[in-house]
Amino acid sequence: MNGLRVSVIVVSAGRPDALHRCLLGLSQQVQSGCEVVVVADPEGQAAARNLPVAGALKLLPQRQPNISAARNAGIAAAAGEIVAFIDDDAVPEPTWVSAVLDAFEAPDVAAITGPVLGRNGISLQWGPLAVNGLAQDVPIDPNSLIRDGFARKLQGTNMAFRRSVLEDIGGFDEAFSFYLDDTDMAWRIGQSDLRTVWVPGAVVHHGFKASTRRTEARVPLSLFDIGASSVVYLRKHAPEDQRAEAIHALEAGQSTRLLRLAKARKLDATKMRALMDSLRDGIEAGKTRESVEPVIGSNPDAFDPFRPNNPPPQKVLSGRRFQLRRLRKEAAAQLAKGQPVSLFAFEPTPRKHRIQFTDGGWWEQTGGLFGPSDRNGPRVQFTTFQTRLAKEIRRISATRGLTPGEDHK
Repeated sequence: MNGLRVSVIVVSAGRPDALHRCLLGLSQQVQSGCEVVVVADPEGQAAARNLPVAGALKLLPQRQPNISAARNAGIAAAAGEIVAFIDDDAVPEPTWVSAVLDAFEAPDVAAITGPVLGRNGISLQWGPLAVNGLAQDVPIDPNSLIRDGFARKLQGTNMAFRRSVLEDIGGFDEAFSFYLDDTDMAWRIGQSDLRTVWVPGAVVHHGFKASTRRTEARVPLSLFDIGASSVVYLRKHAPEDQRAEAIHALEAGQSTRLLRLAKARKLDATKMRALMDSLRDGIEAGKTRESVEPVIGSNPDAFDPFRPNNPPPQKVLSGRRFQLRRLRKEAAAQLAKGQPVSLFAFEPTPRKHRIQFTDGGWWEQTGGLFGPSDRNGPRVQFTTFQTRLAKEIRRISATRGLTPGEDHK
């Protein structure tokens, strides 16, 4: 390793339970020594203080409902040479910090991002993307050069920067109180001809928990911030003669989105009209909102590791679905002793697999013994329990920190 230290910043508002789970995941990183800065509302700060792990946290109040301002406050308190971000409703795989630090071994790397998995814990929610000055993103080959007019898109729930880069180009633009804050930063880095890389081993699970802006079912409660931030982005980065068309496309795209939700009976006509009105109100607000890219200075404060010692390697618990209650009880007992756990419970069906980091703090994979985990694999696969267990351990070993071939029972 090159001696770099990483500060992980988590911004949280209105989701104390999700924040608690995220911090549990950070406490189980196979490479200890990361610093954790939490910028949260009072409920989030209380949840952080009640963590059942011995660790230091830098706790800051979230003084306004502005994610960019909160991120900038976190950067100001961070003492690491690398500054990483994860959302409060996400959990990193145990090797995430290691993968982030490994990527910055190359001295010319300015920023990184990596895979974000969706609610089933297996399918890719966000892969490698590039974005342009109209905030349009396209899938890319992570190993190919990014074409002119585009920059590598950074996902706010899984991104990291060299602090010196932020000191050079400035912090997050506080005109983006929510939405496109990470994309604006990605574009600015790209326009500065700085190198960003895709790190396939830096894996984060994203839950899309309910917030003040959406329900648990991902139904929007307001589109104001999407409208305002989109217009701010276009004013900063899009050619002037393309902005009106881009705003029209934004309205059409959001209308189509709401129609799909209405078709699924998640919205009625009254709520649709109110949401479109909130989008248009946001568009008008964005036309006069001024950009604020604060200067990022050096931080003389001491680096304060969240957990100074590496946790034990993951312990595997496995069994049949009908044994799940007993397995969960054992997992909780192991966690109480400081032992991280990966639990596997299979049933004799072709049911698709699901992985989650539980509120109790262990990784849990459930599904059919004959069902797919990788959604691109066969829908039915005949196997024995031990063979399937070994296969699943091999599949996740690189990011979970497990050793394939060991006698896991």
